[in-house]
Amino acid sequence: MPHGKQTRVLLLSDMEKLDKTLFRLEQGFELQFRLGPTLQGKNVTVYTNYPASGEVFNRHKFRSLSWHNPTGREDDSDKFCKLDLQVSGSYHFIYSRNEKSGGGYIVVDPILRVGLNNHVLPLDCVTLQTFLAKCLGPFNEWEDRLRVAKESGYNMVHFTPLQKLGLSRSCYSLADQLEVNPEFSSPNKKCSWSDVGKLTEKMKNEWNMLCITDVVYNHTAANSGWIKEHPECAYNLVNSPHLRPAWLLDRALWHLTCEVAGGKCKDKGVSPLIENDHHLNSIRKIIWEDIFPKIKLWEFFQVDINKAVQQFKNLLTQGSKKTKTDPKQHLVIIQDPEYKRFGCTVDMNIALATFIPHSNGPAAIEECCNWFRKRIEELNGEQFRQTTYHQEQAVNCFVESVNYERLADHGPKLGAVTRKYPLVTSYFTYPFKELTLEEEEPLMHQPDKSCHFMAFNGWVMGDDPLKNFAEPGSNVYLRRELICWGDSVKLRYGTKPEDCPYLWAHMKKYTELTAKYFSGVRLDNCHSTPLPVAEYMLDTARKLRPNLYVVAELFTGSEELDNIFVNKLGISSLIREAMSAYNSHEEGRLVYRFGGEPVGSFVQPRLRPLIPAIAHALFMDITHDNECPCCLYKLNMYILLNISVVSEERFYAKWNPEASPATPGEVNFKSGIIAGRLAINRLHQELGAKSFIQVFVDQVDEDIVAVTRHCPNTHQSVVAVSRTAFRNPKTSFYSQEVPQMCIPGKIEEVVLEARTIERDAGPYIKDERSINGLPDYTVEIREHIQLKESRIIKQAGIATKGPNEFVQEIEFEKLTPGSVIIFRVSLDPKAQDAVGVLRNHLIQFSPHFKSGSLPDDNSEPILKTPFSTIASKLTLADLNQLLYRCEAEEQEDGGGCYNIPNWTPLKYAGLQGLMSVMADIRPKNDLGHPFCGNLRSGDWMIDYVSDRLISRSGACAEVGKWLKAMFIYLKTIPRYLIPCYFDAILVGVYTTLLDLAWKQMSSFVQDGSTFVKHLSLGSIQMCGVGKYPSLPPLSPALQDVPYRLNEITKEREQCCVSLAAGLPHFSSGIFRCWGRDTFIALRGLMLVTVRYLEARNIILAFAGTLRHGLIPNLLGQGTHARYNCRDAVWWWLQCVQDYCKIVPNGTDILKSAVSRIYPTDDSPPQPAGTWDQPLYEVIQEAMQRHIQGIEFRERNAGSLIDRNMRDEGFNVTAGIDSETGFVFGGNRFNCGTWMDKMGESDRARNKGFPATPRDGSAVEIVGLCKSTVHWLLELSKKNIFPYRGVTVKRHETITYDEWNRKIKAHFEKLFFVSENPADRDEKHPTLVHKRGIYKDSYGASSPWCDYQLRPNFTIAMVVVSLKTLHAQLRNGFTVFIHSKLLLGRNSYLFYFFPLNRSSWKGLPELTNENGQYCPFSCESQAWSIAVILEVLYDL
Repeated sequence: MPHGKQTRVLLLSDMEKLDKTLFRLEQGFELQFRLGPTLQGKNVTVYTNYPASGEVFNRHKFRSLSWHNPTGREDDSDKFCKLDLQVSGSYHFIYSRNEKSGGGYIVVDPILRVGLNNHVLPLDCVTLQTFLAKCLGPFNEWEDRLRVAKESGYNMVHFTPLQKLGLSRSCYSLADQLEVNPEFSSPNKKCSWSDVGKLTEKMKNEWNMLCITDVVYNHTAANSGWIKEHPECAYNLVNSPHLRPAWLLDRALWHLTCEVAGGKCKDKGVSPLIENDHHLNSIRKIIWEDIFPKIKLWEFFQVDINKAVQQFKNLLTQGSKKTKTDPKQHLVIIQDPEYKRFGCTVDMNIALATFIPHSNGPAAIEECCNWFRKRIEELNGEQFRQTTYHQEQAVNCFVESVNYERLADHGPKLGAVTRKYPLVTSYFTYPFKELTLEEEEPLMHQPDKSCHFMAFNGWVMGDDPLKNFAEPGSNVYLRRELICWGDSVKLRYGTKPEDCPYLWAHMKKYTELTAKYFSGVRLDNCHSTPLPVAEYMLDTARKLRPNLYVVAELFTGSEELDNIFVNKLGISSLIREAMSAYNSHEEGRLVYRFGGEPVGSFVQPRLRPLIPAIAHALFMDITHDNECPCCLYKLNMYILLNISVVSEERFYAKWNPEASPATPGEVNFKSGIIAGRLAINRLHQELGAKSFIQVFVDQVDEDIVAVTRHCPNTHQSVVAVSRTAFRNPKTSFYSQEVPQMCIPGKIEEVVLEARTIERDAGPYIKDERSINGLPDYTVEIREHIQLKESRIIKQAGIATKGPNEFVQEIEFEKLTPGSVIIFRVSLDPKAQDAVGVLRNHLIQFSPHFKSGSLPDDNSEPILKTPFSTIASKLTLADLNQLLYRCEAEEQEDGGGCYNIPNWTPLKYAGLQGLMSVMADIRPKNDLGHPFCGNLRSGDWMIDYVSDRLISRSGACAEVGKWLKAMFIYLKTIPRYLIPCYFDAILVGVYTTLLDLAWKQMSSFVQDGSTFVKHLSLGSIQMCGVGKYPSLPPLSPALQDVPYRLNEITKEREQCCVSLAAGLPHFSSGIFRCWGRDTFIALRGLMLVTVRYLEARNIILAFAGTLRHGLIPNLLGQGTHARYNCRDAVWWWLQCVQDYCKIVPNGTDILKSAVSRIYPTDDSPPQPAGTWDQPLYEVIQEAMQRHIQGIEFRERNAGSLIDRNMRDEGFNVTAGIDSETGFVFGGNRFNCGTWMDKMGESDRARNKGFPATPRDGSAVEIVGLCKSTVHWLLELSKKNIFPYRGVTVKRHETITYDEWNRKIKAHFEKLFFVSENPADRDEKHPTLVHKRGIYKDSYGASSPWCDYQLRPNFTIAMVVVSLKTLHAQLRNGFTVFIHSKLLLGRNSYLFYFFPLNRSSWKGLPELTNENGQYCPFSCESQAWSIAVILEVLYDL
């Protein structure tokens, strides 16, 4: 990965739908798709519509991505396909396998540029101001008016549409989307789009300001000329006949308006002036008693009963054949698509199948018709009730609208009902001569007329934004649920350009025009714009302007729904409105939610998981088309009334530096809060540009909010303390007592303090030509002053909070409602230096820390040495101490794992215990975690990490000293920063140690995949040296045996690495080392990782414990061993063979001295060196003892060594069958192989009985024996092994060649269950339940045990190629390889993610069903890790 390149990794899960999840990325990022746990090993293809290099984006054109495997190995752990993101927009990805699929979207942010030098304007630096275009006046005056925004510090202007407006004069009701508003022209100069383009270009280059404008796709002005020529572009009664009942109701309500306005309803209790609830109730009564009975809306949804019955009767009389129908289908009304009265029908085939006459006689037919009639009447009744339900809602909505517009205190109070101000807004256009309702109804069935009855647009409170409320299936118009914009016709696009060619073409031209001249667009009414339309239009715009800035304001009420729009449209920023907050608490919540990451967040790596994001917020004070509360600022001045996008016709003021506050139509820094705006905008842009990306919100009291913006590189902060005024200060109580504030660090300056103040400027007089503010209010503002100069602060003092936490205590004097004071804060000088030095030392791990770093001239000497140099002296055994060591291991050494109060102890005492926790905290910045709380509260964990290592000797202590020196600086910084820098230090150390570990291992590991490398760490995790030796002493004659000085006896003692069976249960004391576990795991954990010397020592140590021809199951340091397993010696022999084959000059081990603890079966333990013999003699003894037979009773037999075993189970037998050459042994009461599990339950009556008895010849032991015999045969041929065979009796021998041939001759015959039921070799054919398999054992005392299909036969497959065992297979070796591939390609990948996600960073001994956690299992098992590492090595 190139230096500094940001890479995000998205793990794909089977059938995961991510349409509602937002993934935001920046241009220049690399996105990698990797297979998650449910897809590992599967054939998955990833498709995307992100264009290939040099191609143009086509939303519907997908291409497959090629997979990259950096290691070229068989495993999928590092396999990825990638996208280099260079183009902004929204892109879809889909991944599939076997017709199952998943998918989602990525949104790539645009790069905005301004100025002649085309410098970048980061999204976080945008400061935007809205202008109603119609209020800018003639185009030749625009610059003077727009300069107000420039001088106020804004860098982006949002224009409402510049197009010709409709009759309503609403800024968003456009009469012609392609024509500039003619009002912008002057008598001498017609304004053109070219003129607009020149202005926007000038503003970009000379003013450093970008311009965006609205695109309105959802509707057009009712008087648009083109909509009259192309009525198919609207929802009318021809293309949308489902609206006909709603149109008829709408006309009826219009006629009611006319009657009320004319005073014709006074006798019914309704006068033209609606004044009280009685009038509303009277209106409700008129609708129910007069209008609904008259228009009979239910008839549009009912069946003509007589007509239907007659049709049914005719079919019965004619004896029509019934078409076969689904018996589950019931008779229902089929809606008439033309919506005529009684035009609905029913399916006569279902009717004929449902109502069957008992004969063909007239009476029977008549009776059947009566039943049919009754059912139709029931169905019509249901339709009547449904229509009544819709009518109830319609009346309620109608009356509520009248109440809001005429009675409600917060409504417009329109006054008397007139034709201009009707009872409610009409839902449809009616461009013809007014007739009576009876005369108008037939018009809706005349296409030349009804095509001009078009539905108006609006919005529906609480509606699903993904559904079009004007389409069939919606009853919004009938139920009067639409809050209607009576000036704008809703446009009907369909789903593709072919559905309405003119409309799509017209709007495409409109979009191209906009994209040509503007840097961005605001999607007006975005939540109601059909997604296919918005997608198509934005794709068109991005072809002209690739870095199009797209903003929208959504009213879905759901972040998930918001994400659907953001994803599909590639919305750059969502508008969030500050004035939507109802109090200071809510305001603070909005700031925290959308303001950035928390203060003290962790440093994230360049390569990291792609996590769901929040849509970028464009945090506006208040948006232009929402109500502005009285006496709140907008457009830099105080205003008394709202600036309405519909009715406002005055012009904005011009910029004039010399104007007085009272000068009409001109403003400057003395006007309103313009000076405050400039200061705030400058600060906002500075904070965005300098990466003040961290946020903290402190709710000081009911009205005071302190917002901190923090830079994680320099650790400077800007703290804004605002006393909000959500209540009118003149009429509401505000306490004179303002709480004292403590601000951490050193206050460098007061960036800004501002108070709203009154001045004597006379009463407010609304200017008729210019939008003017309240002259008697202004802002007292002072910038860049010292604390002592402040008029808001009474006094400031310095206090200490903790040993290194310096805070400044602020006491306020004039923090009145509507005031703000902003501090620039840096760390205390001592802390600032400490942070700088820390960052300087951290540069060795990452260049990220260069910013804000300081040279360290007085550092501890050890810090002058790079950490990698200090770490280079560490051995892999040292790394076990540094990285791992579970609780039991640490307790044995006299310590323990760190315990976090009110949480849980760490899994390891070493760094992995800390890193496992921090790996969960870091991506989410979960600073509230108890782990972080413990770090902030004190130095206990910090001291634990360094002191634990210092207490050890050698290179580990040097690492501890380096950490302690670093921690001196860490302890000096503010406590809230400690988790972040503690993590940074440990991440650097940890990654350095991992790299060091892998460099000491084989090239297979060094060049291997992430999975291989993580598995290889199991070698360090399991292999270590404790305070007390776990292995018996080796022969003093051996070379290269490690020694140390015993801390207690002060004598030299061996300190060989031992291999733990599993953590945490088998990690210490006599229970650490087990013969079977050690030698199943040794090849993978030690030989594959080239820990040859340590592997040799373990092999020889166990060789020294040979007794009765066996090596121990439980080693017990050699002197407390249990010789109760038959297979451990064969696993040991297999490891000796593996050692000889893998290690250079590996056969030299055969001559190595073995110090026998038990020279005879009954001798007491002997000191090391008392009885030495070469390893080959020990091997020969093991083979000899087996051929002669082994039989003994365990020492100390009884409950002291096994509380569950029956007495017979302590009798150990083993031998070689003279006829077959098979190893055999055991009885049904003991557990002699790896898969035996002794029963322990009295209740289940299995105590003392193995659940899976495996006496006789176990298939894997026979395979291991065959492997050993064959190997010794080959060695003897080369004179490397001095024995040709074994002695059966005193003068009778069997050669290894004979033994080998015996096993080969009998294995297939006795273990393979033939496909032939008549096979004569099958002793127990009645027990066969599956053929073509290998038995689990042969000759068991319970014959049924032999016939179990279990995985043990695969061990024989691996250690011995089946071409020597299975004569029926033409190429057994191919089967052997394929079996490994099957395991390698599918099985092992299941463990990749548990390995990564486990706090133990290991693989468990056992799991419950489907991999679920098993509480009785070791969390990390040596052989679980080792065998998978072996498979990958062999592949």
